[in-house]
Amino acid sequence: MPWHLEGTYFENCNCDMICPCSTSGLTAPADNERCRVALAFHIDSGQVDGVEVGGLTVAIVADTPSLMGQGDWRAGVYMDAAASQEQAEALGAIFSGQRGGPMEALAPLIGEMLGMEVAPIDYVDDGRLHRVRIGDAVRMEVEDFVSPLDSTGQGVRVSGIGFPADTLAAGRALTAEVNAFGLEWSNEGKNAFSAPFSWSA
Repeated sequence: MPWHLEGTYFENCNCDMICPCSTSGLTAPADNERCRVALAFHIDSGQVDGVEVGGLTVAIVADTPSLMGQGDWRAGVYMDAAASQEQAEALGAIFSGQRGGPMEALAPLIGEMLGMEVAPIDYVDDGRLHRVRIGDAVRMEVEDFVSPLDSTGQGVRVSGIGFPADTLAAGRALTAEVNAFGLEWSNEGKNAFSAPFSWSA
């Protein structure tokens, strides 16, 4: 059966502003020897095999080589504690790439799955400010960047990306603390992207 998800997402990595990994389709190296990234997806509305999944959040943390397209990612997934078992199984299938869609192309890049944990996830999207807290493991707050030379005030946008959406708002992390699945970092002041997303398969 077909599925569909709509919502908002944001991410932070340890690249400087405008990450070359995302803007090159994972074909250009990151700014550092290792890429350390966390992504949070909040689903505003969605259905998977008749199961409603709106209101839930899924997050991914990963440590990858500089050239992300080479694979060998180490990654872990957080599932919203508010999800029922049926909802968690449905979203787990989507975010593992088993049901097609955007995650299907990324799944083969994961060389080591560090686990999937259930945790309370607090997600806030307030226009240009995006926050997520996942228990004591992840605390991330990013802000979309608005150039002082931009008379429209709309902020910096990067188009033609493809994943997880075609156009991303560029920003910076105000806070970015991760201690999860044996991975630990602080990416404060580093790259961030955010966007609405709409996935289906």
